[in-house]
Amino acid sequence: MKLLSLCCLRPVIRKEFLEIKRDTRSLVFMIFLPAFMLLLFGYALNFDVKHIPLAVVDQDGSRASRDLVDKFRTTEYFDLKAVLPDTDAIDPLMGREEIRVALVIPPKFSDDLLAGRSPSVQVLVDGSSAMSGSTAAGYIGTILQSYSQKITIEAMTRRGLTGIDLPLTTQVRVWYNPELRSAKFLVPGLMAFILMVIVTVSMAFSIVREKERGTMDQIKVSSLRPAELILGKMVPYIVISLGAAHLVLLLGEALFGVGIRGSYPLLLLAMVLFVTGALGQGILISTITKTQQVAFLLAFLTTMLPTFILSGFVFPVRNMPAAIQAITYFVPARYFLAVLRAIILKGAGLPAIWDQYLFLIAFAGLAIGLSAIMLGRSDRERPRRRGRPA
Repeated sequence: MKLLSLCCLRPVIRKEFLEIKRDTRSLVFMIFLPAFMLLLFGYALNFDVKHIPLAVVDQDGSRASRDLVDKFRTTEYFDLKAVLPDTDAIDPLMGREEIRVALVIPPKFSDDLLAGRSPSVQVLVDGSSAMSGSTAAGYIGTILQSYSQKITIEAMTRRGLTGIDLPLTTQVRVWYNPELRSAKFLVPGLMAFILMVIVTVSMAFSIVREKERGTMDQIKVSSLRPAELILGKMVPYIVISLGAAHLVLLLGEALFGVGIRGSYPLLLLAMVLFVTGALGQGILISTITKTQQVAFLLAFLTTMLPTFILSGFVFPVRNMPAAIQAITYFVPARYFLAVLRAIILKGAGLPAIWDQYLFLIAFAGLAIGLSAIMLGRSDRERPRRRGRPA
């Protein structure tokens, strides 16, 4: 029986490779579109908040106030765009988005510091973009805290209190992404997003196109069983999808510096499982659609939107409401993304991510199993429809 299955699979696999070779659009769609999407999203999606336009209203004009302004000017996070005479000039500039942060230093700022009083510094932040606004506020808090510690140490020194340490010192070390570059966070997510969409759409298109041409009916009346037909059509797409995935990996390392820190065999296994499941989902979509337009729409709704929104690619799952978090357990890209980030960024091994592999195996098995059932059901219904009177 195994030998018979292998003999049946070879013609299907060969036929599928020939179909892909003839249809250059599908080949370009599967190989080069992922690379193009990586370039597009990799450079367009950037969560690094730097070079924030800053305006300063220095109502003191002292050396101490200038030192505080220099704290902002000497970082890559703020760009001094304007020195304003009064606070009335802030609102027009912030309304035109020429500045996003305004620093207001009050009069007698240095006098209060010398007298041991705590002057208040006003910081105005454009909150129309919540993410950049909160990040800018965090930067400002860190700079002002550093400046405050510097002033405190200088005051103690003037009073002869030397050798006194601050009550708390911190040493922050960032693991896995020391530069805090958003590209290292996004590239693995882009790989999951691109593969899920491209693979599922390509598989659904392939079968629905054969339906429209009538060749699928010829295949189904042969001695091929549904499982053999599915496997025969999947093998070429698995090979091409893995090639596209490796192209994305190479571009990610060459352009964004995102290399593989962990085990390559574990990464390859995850890719095979995820691609197999995505192909099975594409076949499942093709069994319930009759036109390429409907297949594309259904593939788009079941892959692109859930993968982009609910997988943790852009928005952390832990920040979502409990009901939405429960829905994310049905999004296979969530588990593949967890494996990618663990292996590529952290160099994690199987003990840390074994449960994610179980979910990927379940996804692949469920997608292929449902596809085989639906194909078998359509084969049984065809004779009934043919036997009905006109």
